[in-house]
Amino acid sequence: MQTFEQIKAQIEALPQSEYAKLIDWLSERDAAEWDRAIEQDASSGALDFLIDEAQKEKKLGKLREF
Repeated sequence: MQTFEQIKAQIEALPQSEYAKLIDWLSERDAAEWDRAIEQDASSGALDFLIDEAQKEKKLGKLREF
């Protein structure tokens, strides 16, 4: 397995077009991981406190429409 420094050097040596492809791929990968984590948290109930908080705010008339 390569070290971070080795990978970093290889990235720095990439032509601009290949670097752009890498950035796009990393961005998509990061977004997919974020989506997976949010879905897991939602399924496990870890985000239920947000629903409870929003319902309390709604009862108090503190919610605004955008």
